[in-house]
Amino acid sequence: MSVTLTSARPATGTDRGIYTYIAVYSAVLYMVLLIAPVIAGKLIAQYSLTPTELGMLFSLELGAFSLATVPAYLWLNRLNLRTVTYVCTAVAIAGNLVSGFLDSFALLVLVRVVTSLAAGSITVIILTLSGKTANPSRGFGVFVVFQLLMGAVILFAFPALYADADVSAIYWTMAALTACCLPVVRMIDGDLLRRPREASNVLATADVPAAEQSPAPAASRVKFVIGLAAVLLFYIGLSGVWSFMAQISGGAGIDLATSSLVLAIATIPGIAAPLVATFLGDSPKRKWFLLIGYLALGGSVALLFGAPGLIRFALAALVFKFAWTFILPYLLASLSDIGGSHVMNSTNLMIGTGFAIGPVVSGMLIESAGGGFGGMLLLAVVAVLVSMGCAMAIQRPARA
Repeated sequence: MSVTLTSARPATGTDRGIYTYIAVYSAVLYMVLLIAPVIAGKLIAQYSLTPTELGMLFSLELGAFSLATVPAYLWLNRLNLRTVTYVCTAVAIAGNLVSGFLDSFALLVLVRVVTSLAAGSITVIILTLSGKTANPSRGFGVFVVFQLLMGAVILFAFPALYADADVSAIYWTMAALTACCLPVVRMIDGDLLRRPREASNVLATADVPAAEQSPAPAASRVKFVIGLAAVLLFYIGLSGVWSFMAQISGGAGIDLATSSLVLAIATIPGIAAPLVATFLGDSPKRKWFLLIGYLALGGSVALLFGAPGLIRFALAALVFKFAWTFILPYLLASLSDIGGSHVMNSTNLMIGTGFAIGPVVSGMLIESAGGGFGGMLLLAVVAVLVSMGCAMAIQRPARA
């Protein structure tokens, strides 16, 4: 579908409610990934974990987001979205509270998986509603921006708030923040997905040639598979590297306090990138934006080879976060263009699967190399480059 959804169509009241819901919930649900480099050290110290065990925990917890997608194929278009959100929020609050009291690593893994299943169910709603707004690129931009804003707050506050505390303090903070999300649930239409498409959405495509509105089914399916591969590989590459950023800096002789500060500062370009994407909305230059972002992401990973010094590590972290968050809104909007009732649900499955594969494979590569990071970084570079090729292949043709 070749539709330019920009400021020509102002946001409706429904869109504003969706944007608020996306902003609040995305800020909280993705905290674990965003603070992974910080929480990793706490978990290693408290539970005496090996790199493989740490990678397994992150993989199972973040991969549970993908498992939430499987039942969502059944309930997404049938249940009231407000009711699902309330139930899943309650489970997430309870899971974070319980996590702070556990001494057993096995029990912690179990509770974190259940908590992530609840959070992943809400993420399915977020991604689906983003694609239903007047400007999907803007909706996905909001999704990314508010994740990073919360991640920046936590990373900057960490030295003062959590320096002498164990990991339970972080989990309890997440429980409190999750509870703060409840008032915005009423701002979405719980039955939106159970109603026929709104007339305004039909009008949005009225000026698009019929051939572009309804692509050939076989071609659409091929693009859909290629697009899912782009998302999967993108998340395998970035989640594997980001989960072990603190360990990479430690292996290069950079102390934890300094690396934490660098990663906190890296959230600034990380926030600026999706803000730009949110402001621009959808654009006929999307393909070029994606290409630039992917090349920058691959280059930032390459900078981490060979025990980087502080300056090179800082540059890599800054470019990594900028490129990651600049690519994401446009990549998700590219998938949304393909159409279909479960496109974004399937996309969430790929996000969760990428999260599940990246950290555990990276941990195994690090351990097999005796603590070296070369194999893990090489995997990330290859994953990013192949994802770039897939993303380029699904871009809609430019309109005259």
